[in-house]
Amino acid sequence: MLETFSQYLAESWFADSALAVLFISGFLSATLLPGGSEAGLVATLSLQQYAPAMVILVATIGNTLGGLTNYWIGIWLPNRTQNEKHGHKAIAWIQKYGYWTLLFSWLPIIGDPLCLAAGWLRMKFLPCVVLITIGKALRYIALTAIFYGLF
Repeated sequence: MLETFSQYLAESWFADSALAVLFISGFLSATLLPGGSEAGLVATLSLQQYAPAMVILVATIGNTLGGLTNYWIGIWLPNRTQNEKHGHKAIAWIQKYGYWTLLFSWLPIIGDPLCLAAGWLRMKFLPCVVLITIGKALRYIALTAIFYGLF
């Protein structure tokens, strides 16, 4: 079945623009929009047209830029103190663990709000970029290793 899927991809429009589709998929899946870039990563790897490092790099850049979009949306939100007893978990995690929480910005459901909360809390941009990028890159590296049977 995977061979049939790969053959279809190789003959389709996707094969010519796989990296662009992967970038867009990574970007959109890291915003507050629903979606996942894992399927795009696997599909692009299965084409075997690009070096795995290039696929990881494109996916990471797209996904990181999507996460930073959430950060900037958070910056635009008015900064107000968290007076509620039960605030959002993303804010609570960031307030408790600081910048290191952003290593988990790749997680489904909680990852997007983590980036948004970092902006909302006016965390410094450069450490946010570095930790978001590392977290997202490690995810794609692990998925690529799984794809190639290294785990």
